[in-house]
Amino acid sequence: MRRAVRITETMNGTDDAEGPDGTRATRDGTHGGRGARALALRPLTARSIVLSTLLGHHPPALPARALVRVGELFGIAEGTVRVALSRMVAAGDLAQTADGSYGLTARLLERQARQDDSRAPRTRDWRGEWEIAVVTAERRAAADRGALRRAMAALRLAELREGTWLRPANLLRPRPPVVTGQCTLLTGAPDGDPAELAAALWDLDGWAARARALTAAADAAAEAGDPARRFTVSAAVLRHLLADPLLPPALLPGDWPGAALRARYDAFEADLRAVLRRHTAPD
Repeated sequence: MRRAVRITETMNGTDDAEGPDGTRATRDGTHGGRGARALALRPLTARSIVLSTLLGHHPPALPARALVRVGELFGIAEGTVRVALSRMVAAGDLAQTADGSYGLTARLLERQARQDDSRAPRTRDWRGEWEIAVVTAERRAAADRGALRRAMAALRLAELREGTWLRPANLLRPRPPVVTGQCTLLTGAPDGDPAELAAALWDLDGWAARARALTAAADAAAEAGDPARRFTVSAAVLRHLLADPLLPPALLPGDWPGAALRARYDAFEADLRAVLRRHTAPD
């Protein structure tokens, strides 16, 4: 049986990368071990505080003074936040709106949409069919291959073998042109046990172990009354939810923690929203 695919969300297409939440995932996304220490969460930087705040805010745009106040909540000086804002605009992460606020650019708006979908996935009843995408385009440039791989990860398809991607057909989402232009799309069903196939394609045990460790870390941060730690953990929770394969319940272990982690984050976010509201209100 083939080795399970480890899905991690990255910003630059590499396996090990710092995401906009300021944390770093290992190649398999699990970090190993147990508890909060094993999560290897990095302290939030000015950049990651700004991006995490905007990624969790709807609409994703806030005035500089609001972002400065959020930074101060976590001990980041005003000058440091303003320098980070300037650098992020120069890097194409942020753009200034007509009223002078800072908002996410298209690439990060796409990430926010995926983030929202990961928290409240659009699903349909699963009847045993699988989506199959087979690469049929010829003479593809390296950039096209990389773009397809990123698109497949965003669609939560796993690679059975080179050029053949699949997943249970239980998600509702459009396929971007990079997929339809390079692949022939099919539907089918495996001859064997679909749960065994799912377990071979995704590291379900690894994802579940990290989800439980994140839950424990969130509990510890809440009990300690540490807003900075809670913010750090919540950002890591969002990134972990982006790596959830969102399989039908029939293909998941009986104690799958996905729904519990989402519920925990929703409650967690409500508390954070109240804190942030006090620090983002206009003068």
